[in-house]
Amino acid sequence: MMVVDAGRQEAVAFLLDGARRRVAFVNADCVNIAARDETYARDIKGMDLLLPDGSGLALAAKMLGKRFTENLNGTDLFPVLCAEANRQGKSIYFLGGTPGVAERAAEAAILANPGLRIAGTAHGYVDDEAAVVARINKAGADILLVAMGAPKQEAFIARHSRALQADLCMGVGGLFDFIAGDKPRAPTPIRRIGMEWAWRLMIEPKRLARRYLVGNPVFLARAARMAWRERAWPSLYPVLKRVMDFVLASAALVVLAPFFIIAALAVMAESRGGAFFTQTRVGKDGKLFRMIKFRTMYPDAEERLAALLQSSDRDAICFKMTDDPRVTRVGRYLRKTSLDEFPQLWNVVRGEMSLVGPRPALPSEVALYSQDERERLAGAPGITCLWQISGRADLKFDKQVDLDIAYLRSSSIWLDVAIIVLTPLAMISRRGAY
Repeated sequence: MMVVDAGRQEAVAFLLDGARRRVAFVNADCVNIAARDETYARDIKGMDLLLPDGSGLALAAKMLGKRFTENLNGTDLFPVLCAEANRQGKSIYFLGGTPGVAERAAEAAILANPGLRIAGTAHGYVDDEAAVVARINKAGADILLVAMGAPKQEAFIARHSRALQADLCMGVGGLFDFIAGDKPRAPTPIRRIGMEWAWRLMIEPKRLARRYLVGNPVFLARAARMAWRERAWPSLYPVLKRVMDFVLASAALVVLAPFFIIAALAVMAESRGGAFFTQTRVGKDGKLFRMIKFRTMYPDAEERLAALLQSSDRDAICFKMTDDPRVTRVGRYLRKTSLDEFPQLWNVVRGEMSLVGPRPALPSEVALYSQDERERLAGAPGITCLWQISGRADLKFDKQVDLDIAYLRSSSIWLDVAIIVLTPLAMISRRGAY
């Protein structure tokens, strides 16, 4: 499915380039119908092309910071389509409307385009669809216009998509009534300011009151909600995430202060050196910062690393060893329970890290990242993350990268809360912690 964003001439040239296409116009009413009719929504999604129709779609696009090149409504597109079909010698079949309307619409099309080939006409009250499809195919129609109104016309095209031999099958709503002259179009000045719907409401108030007076506000509410989700929310989410990080991390530091004192004394009692270990890590967008942890290794750990590199349990860039001899007994317990990470709450308060995000990597590791793996640096590093609650170090590095990238692409406050809630369970299980 592709939405056509082009001028009328370009759009028609694309529609009649010889490829097999199933096409639908989409306006505000169509969007409302699709929201409550799953079958119609599926039929629309199954079309090859969608054409934006009406001022409602233009307004919705503007809310999203976009714009359509032109309003591709069927009534304005039809003369261009007929002219190009006539130039290429393609034939058109008119199917739909009340008895006689399709014939009068075809006559009006021939009058405006002498020599235009009409493959056939038929009204829209179809009893035997298979027979109608057979007649259309026998007529050798290159273009089939189906004017049954949404959702019937899209359902007809979807049901018979494979059987219909016409290259272009397109649902055109009430087009035939306008072409035949049975219903007047709004004057050009009204159309130019996007108020044709108001003209139609004035002409047919009983039939169209619900569609426009109720449907238009409903559609605009949907468009506004989408605009909020697509534009306003992405800019608000980082603010809310930072507020949540600061409040929760600050509160946790206060509550956990007694534990910090006990853990610090235990670390220093077992081996000489300070209670904390700081190390340069890579943060958001490659910015370096000093990450803090409880010290879990003997003071000469860095000097002994080179001799252990060949024993890494990690399958790729990051060094990890199940029974690392450099880890102290207290350190092993802290690692198993992930309590060694708690001092990073201070990094969170400082804004260098987040509660949830990809684990911060070493500069030497980032230097070996592929271009795809560098996407991990698009967000602030976190104390916990998706792979921390899904197996931790037991997961292969490429799987960790996939989970980090998946998180960054779909992050939300609710996902952050879910990960935070599940983290204690992962800590208790101790799976992949070493």
